[in-house]
Amino acid sequence: MTQNVKDFTMEKVKELMSVSSCCAEAKQAAQNWLDALGTDQEAAQTKALIAELEEDITTVDGLIAFAESEAGAKVFGAEMAKGLAAHGREIKAAGAKYCDCPACAASAAILEKKAELLGE
Repeated sequence: MTQNVKDFTMEKVKELMSVSSCCAEAKQAAQNWLDALGTDQEAAQTKALIAELEEDITTVDGLIAFAESEAGAKVFGAEMAKGLAAHGREIKAAGAKYCDCPACAASAAILEKKAELLGE
């Protein structure tokens, strides 16, 4: 991984960790990755971070489905859930693949560098 990719990823990892919509597991994977930089654990923690982000990132279809569900209405409230579903349909129509909340946006940016991060 080049220094530019490492610097970009460090920025996005810190961004990810700072947002309330980031789950505890992703925060821990991100911290583990930061702690492993420059050590013999860096490659393993890079793989673990990628795996966690791939598991956690919400597709735009998943966002819409959750927002339109009873569970989504309970989490967000009925009106906000309707707005999120509409927003999801808007960004999907514009070509979005993933939810654009801060956690998903940071995760997507990191995952765009997956091949470089893994040295592929």
